[in-house]
Amino acid sequence: MPPRKAAKAAAGGIDALPDEVLHHLLSFLGAQDAVRTCVLARRWRHLWRSATGLRIGGGVGEMREFVDNLLLLRGRAPLDRCEFCLDDSDDSDDDTGRVNLWIRQAILCEVKVLRLQGMRCEGLPLSSQHLTRLHLYGVLLSDDYLNFSSCMALQTLDIISCSILCAKILSQSVKYLSVTMGCFSFSFRTHVFAPSLITLRVVDYWFMTPVLEAMPSLVDASIRVGRQTSDCCDYSEYGDCGHEDCVSCYGSIHDNNEMLLLHGISEAKNLTLIAEPNTGPTFTKLKTLLLNEHWCVAPYFTALAYIFQHAPVLEKLTLELFTKGHKHELEMKGRYFAMEKSAAISKHFKIVEVRCNMVDGDVLKVLKFLCTFNICKTTANPFHFWFNISKIYFVPANPTKKAHMLGVRSTNLGVK
Repeated sequence: MPPRKAAKAAAGGIDALPDEVLHHLLSFLGAQDAVRTCVLARRWRHLWRSATGLRIGGGVGEMREFVDNLLLLRGRAPLDRCEFCLDDSDDSDDDTGRVNLWIRQAILCEVKVLRLQGMRCEGLPLSSQHLTRLHLYGVLLSDDYLNFSSCMALQTLDIISCSILCAKILSQSVKYLSVTMGCFSFSFRTHVFAPSLITLRVVDYWFMTPVLEAMPSLVDASIRVGRQTSDCCDYSEYGDCGHEDCVSCYGSIHDNNEMLLLHGISEAKNLTLIAEPNTGPTFTKLKTLLLNEHWCVAPYFTALAYIFQHAPVLEKLTLELFTKGHKHELEMKGRYFAMEKSAAISKHFKIVEVRCNMVDGDVLKVLKFLCTFNICKTTANPFHFWFNISKIYFVPANPTKKAHMLGVRSTNLGVK
């Protein structure tokens, strides 16, 4: 069957569907393919103008005329979702201005979900009473573009592999914020004002650490700071290189003696920290916490002790002590009884898990330190650490019966 007749036959099979359904189906097509459906039949001639989704991809130069005419002919037909994936823009000022006009037109169409990729966004911030989700991927962001004070319906903000050259990320309404592989400025710090946040994720960023302002509604936070930040010293693992004029170790990451990242997330209930440790605030709502090996530094374990002393409702602590790689083969679980809890630790504390890929001297030092908080022993029933090939448990000093019940072939590590 000739292609044109085949297309007409396919159209005939869905021609009984109402216009609203067809508008939704067209939203899954690229903009050019959606427009091409106008040749299928008389009814399809103008359906593409009211498609509830718009997907525009390609280079700005080659798409100029098409997108200009497309947006003109669509008028202000409402949009549920709009995507601009521009992978080869030449970043000229004319193209940047044109793309920003395209985005403003989508805002005028009351778009709810907006995705921007591979472009430069600068100038005045967005203003919308309908935008609920914004996804930014590989975008250069500058000026006040991340000021969403006029987007009161916005709840989800994803920033992935973007250059963030804005002084502020500001939103009174955003509840879910994720910044992944972001590149901040190397000359100033970006302040994050998001008092309604429930979930925060900041993972693997470059240059200056952002300042997280108070987030009283925060429930879940995940922070992973790599050594690619400007706040990490090339001559020290733990911020103590010994040179008093080293900004990275002794000056850069502090505001009033509180860690920039930790200040904003002190209200979190569940927290994952993969970062360089330092002084921080009190975590008044924190119930579960994951820390990596950088928070467990012998001989004094200052950072770990600080967490115990400044997390008054902490229930569960997980320590990942990896000497190589990022996968654990061994897991230890420890508990203690209320009558023996240390006064320096949360009265709600129930369990500590230690994950590692081998039990070496550094791991043993951590286990001994935990014992100082009476986590792994009681007066009446002292505990030892025992392990088998797959898991490590805290079991009584005479573990024969219990080990048999658990199916554990044990070897005493000699830690009391």
